[in-house]
Amino acid sequence: MSTLNRPKSPHTPTAIKKGEKEDSFWDKFSTLGRKRGTREVKKIQEEGKYAIDSPGSPNQFDIPPEDYALREHEQRAVIDPQSNNDPEMLKLQKILIDWINDELAEQRIIVQQLEEDMYDGQVLHKLWEKLTGKKLDVPEVTQSEQGQHEKLSIVLKAVNHTLGFHQKIPKWSVASVHSKNIVAILHLLVALVRHFRAPVRLPENVFVTVVIAEKNAGVLNAQKFQEQITSEYDDLGMRCEKDAFDTLIDCAPDKLAVVKKSLITFVNKHLAKLNFEINDLNTDFRDGVYLCLLMGLLGGFFVPLHEFHLTPQDVDQMVNNVAFAFDLMQDVGLPKPKARPEDIVNMDLKSTLRVLYSLFTMFREYA
Repeated sequence: MSTLNRPKSPHTPTAIKKGEKEDSFWDKFSTLGRKRGTREVKKIQEEGKYAIDSPGSPNQFDIPPEDYALREHEQRAVIDPQSNNDPEMLKLQKILIDWINDELAEQRIIVQQLEEDMYDGQVLHKLWEKLTGKKLDVPEVTQSEQGQHEKLSIVLKAVNHTLGFHQKIPKWSVASVHSKNIVAILHLLVALVRHFRAPVRLPENVFVTVVIAEKNAGVLNAQKFQEQITSEYDDLGMRCEKDAFDTLIDCAPDKLAVVKKSLITFVNKHLAKLNFEINDLNTDFRDGVYLCLLMGLLGGFFVPLHEFHLTPQDVDQMVNNVAFAFDLMQDVGLPKPKARPEDIVNMDLKSTLRVLYSLFTMFREYA
């Protein structure tokens, strides 16, 4: 990343002087600044090679030894280097880099490599501010590793709150991001793309091979598994095409007020049968409860209370409620909403209007 004045990455490679021989992976053996004696280094090298190359290992892979210099009972996850060269993996990283650079172009910030440019929280800080339109009170530049950890902790706390991770544990952490774990960084950026409906097309079903190394009783064991980074997206991670509601909100606020009043009247006409009433389309539907009840009233069927959370306690339960209501909409013959359940929970007015208007057009003559 250019233009930001910040300390160099602790893993930035140095140039090789003329006449010097470049060290192999097995020659460059050190981990996080821990210096080892020659015997211990050699021993761990041999353990790493044995765990990787030993007969009976169903999947052999070549991992740099610095990723295997573990203490007793220590565990570490790294990416199989072959995954880094996977075309879909490379495509995903390029799309994310281009998206970040487009978002931060006015600030003249250029990201070139995700691991090196995202680990200290500075770019993530600017990206969060740009996407949310809010300001975060953290130092612009942090020189020390402790300062980086503290800043990254504050930034990730704000990001997680925005993404709705209040109780659910995300697939990234301060430790994993700061250690340049590309899997954690990719999960984080994909979540931001999905949440803010970035105008980019993410490659679907991208998997990486993650190697888990653990040392027990002086023996290094390595196993690997497939980690899914992206799945299948109906909206392909893209913003919906502009429609009448975009025009209403952007250009005709007076007409928008009329539409909102009509929808509120329509909704209350039916919710009144259960002695409920709504006043704000944005906030009153975000937990999905009224939407579930409304679908039962409009569809003429009873919605079992155990099928949804009548008093949702967190964002996950709200999302489950809205998703369940969307299923009920399809059961009565409506097409699957273009909006995501998360959009309703996050009080995206356009998404809420689109969902309610589809109900209005189908059931407005229903008594």
